[in-house]
Amino acid sequence: MVAAIRSDAGASRRLVAGCLQRRVTALVSVPLVMEYEAVMTRAEHLAASGLSIADVGALRDAIVAVAEPVRLAFMWRPALRDASDDMVLETAVNGQADAIVTFNRRDFAPTAARSGVAVLAPAAAVMQMEKEP
Repeated sequence: MVAAIRSDAGASRRLVAGCLQRRVTALVSVPLVMEYEAVMTRAEHLAASGLSIADVGALRDAIVAVAEPVRLAFMWRPALRDASDDMVLETAVNGQADAIVTFNRRDFAPTAARSGVAVLAPAAAVMQMEKEP
């Protein structure tokens, strides 16, 4: 999400557009949406993106409107080095995601694989999205 707001030419932006067009299904949980909003509204990300806090809120609302909500029935903490990453993993596993899309594949890959979730770089996820009808 942060990469998507910081660069209008990257794969992350294309994936967010794919979610909004319902070409890809995003999974969200309450803690994950709150974390994304907190990170995206940091001063450095707002400055780099040229967005306002209201713009970030509008994007959040648009994603939540098309995403599949996930109830977190099981928690696996701590599973990863970064507690914020645990929220991503928990949402993916509880939502039976096909993949976690991240630039941080190194930290996610071993744990996600044990949970049956692939870990893809944004560019690989875009290629997969564009193959599907």
